Amino acid sequence: MVSLFFTFSAFSQNKKFTYIQFDVAIPIKGNPEREETVANGNKNSSWFLPDGLNTKIGYGVHYNKWIALGINTGIDWQWTEKLVIVPVFANLKLSPKISEDTRIALQLGLGKAMALGRGDLMGEYKKISLGIQTPDDLIIFIELSHYAIPINNQKDTGSISLGLSLITF
Repeated sequence: MVSLFFTFSAFSQNKKFTYIQFDVAIPIKGNPEREETVANGNKNSSWFLPDGLNTKIGYGVHYNKWIALGINTGIDWQWTEKLVIVPVFANLKLSPKISEDTRIALQLGLGKAMALGRGDLMGEYKKISLGIQTPDDLIIFIELSHYAIPINNQKDTGSISLGLSLITF
């Protein structure tokens, strides 16, 4: 066991194998007033509207930027549902190269979510995100999140978000 620790320590001195990830995303929803005339006489042509703000931070280990496993938390704020959620989850990231400088990033998250200011509302949290990772380790992504929290006479809620992620290896 001690020799395994020293071997791992020697390996870690040659390469950094941890990462920190910071995400900012905007949940979107369909525009129910699309194609309707607004107050100034113009037509409302927006397909989607912003519906909140999400921020997350994570820390974990990776292998050659290709596969990573981390623990993440943050705050997801949904305007329509009047809901602030704190997810705490394990995050698995796979990022194979699709060109010399670009990677595709698939992230899967599973954990727990707690609603702030709503008593003891707690439930399961799941997320999947797909994005493009640049050589500067910036990811532009789309994310589906699911919260198994009973709210507003529903057994669960969710969101679709567009966002940016910055990773430091």
